[in-house]
Amino acid sequence: MAPRHLELAGSFTFEGHRLAYTEYGSGDRIVVLTHGIMFTRRMHAPLARELAAAGFRVITLDLLGHGESDRPGESWRYSIPAFGVQVRALLDHLGIERAVVGGTSLGANVALEVAVAAPERVRGMIVEMPVLDNAIVAGLLTFAPLLFAARFLPFTVDGVALAARLVPHGSQWVDVITDTLEQRPAAMAALLHGVFFGRIAPPKAVRRQIAVPALVIGHEGDPIHPFGDADTLAEDLPDAEFIQARSPVELRTDPERLTAAILEFAERCYRSGRQQAETVVG
Repeated sequence: MAPRHLELAGSFTFEGHRLAYTEYGSGDRIVVLTHGIMFTRRMHAPLARELAAAGFRVITLDLLGHGESDRPGESWRYSIPAFGVQVRALLDHLGIERAVVGGTSLGANVALEVAVAAPERVRGMIVEMPVLDNAIVAGLLTFAPLLFAARFLPFTVDGVALAARLVPHGSQWVDVITDTLEQRPAAMAALLHGVFFGRIAPPKAVRRQIAVPALVIGHEGDPIHPFGDADTLAEDLPDAEFIQARSPVELRTDPERLTAAILEFAERCYRSGRQQAETVVG
């Protein structure tokens, strides 16, 4: 287990709403991580601590509608491109020019949007379990009942949230699950509506223009994050490395192999940046 490093919680205001984040470690090698849909920044705490122990400054962000960030009830406030803008606003708030940007599921797609809109801000992408064309049907089948419940049976969402708050906290993954279950009906409905009826990911023609180095992680046996989406994305991106995870939860339950790959990738992104700078100066 990595030794504990400085962990600081913070927040900033973006378009009138509070966005919460946590910083791990310090230094000028920076990694920004975002979470899956309805999850919170807590899901990346173990990985963030490992990266911080290796000398990185890691920032995990609660996107709008998640965790300790504000949860407005208007669906137009939520989309994956809008989440990408929030990541860039985080960089601006912290005075960070460039970072390795990554995430899981929703967060993976957010990283792609950041790279499309502002490639000059991105040293590299960590893209775990991206959601592309092959996942749309399974995603709608999974989340449509949740959207229905939030819109028309809000007491069920409130009941689950109440039960989650009664669970004792203190365990990493118990806390991650209870965080996810603590939803608010109006905000949850707005989030799901905004995300699933908006742009899920950059189209293939756009993905092929993303020159940012990428580490793509995919796995089999998960219809919401099908192997074909991750494999296809790795082929679309001009500078991508693909790693097949042994299961959807390998990075959470048996993280050593994938954490080592992520660490090596992040170090490579910063090594290449220094080499390019030295070439320009020379």
